[in-house]
Amino acid sequence: MWTSTMGKKYPRANWFMSKKELNKEIVLYVVFGGLTTLVNFLSYVIFINVFSADYKVGTTVAWFLSVLFAFGTNKVFVFQSRQTSIVAISKEFGSFLFSRVLSYGLDIMTMILLVSLIGIDDVGAKIIANILVIIFNYMASKFFVFKGHRG
Repeated sequence: MWTSTMGKKYPRANWFMSKKELNKEIVLYVVFGGLTTLVNFLSYVIFINVFSADYKVGTTVAWFLSVLFAFGTNKVFVFQSRQTSIVAISKEFGSFLFSRVLSYGLDIMTMILLVSLIGIDDVGAKIIANILVIIFNYMASKFFVFKGHRG
């Protein structure tokens, strides 16, 4: 239930969140998004330094590893999806993967733009790209992947 400014009580639709719930979700997303970014960034730096790979290959490997990490943490901790059937989880993962393919496009295009066209250092460009990707991924997960799947 929620109360209007006139004092009347109305049922809250299940897609509305209280301010406290939204704040908790955002804090959890920031924490796990930060950890996902750490997985992405460290994977990138390690892959570039250990294998002397091109920045585009390093970005791709880092993306793949961080997607796997992010799906589990977003599903369980951030958006608290209670879907347990193989079909439902497959649909969630498919939607999640699709949104992450889009964010990979944002990531790689940002890297190409900043590194190859503008000439920014690849590590600095990776930080900028990750900020854009975090914002995009939150919106996609909240409104597309895990919408209405809370237990």
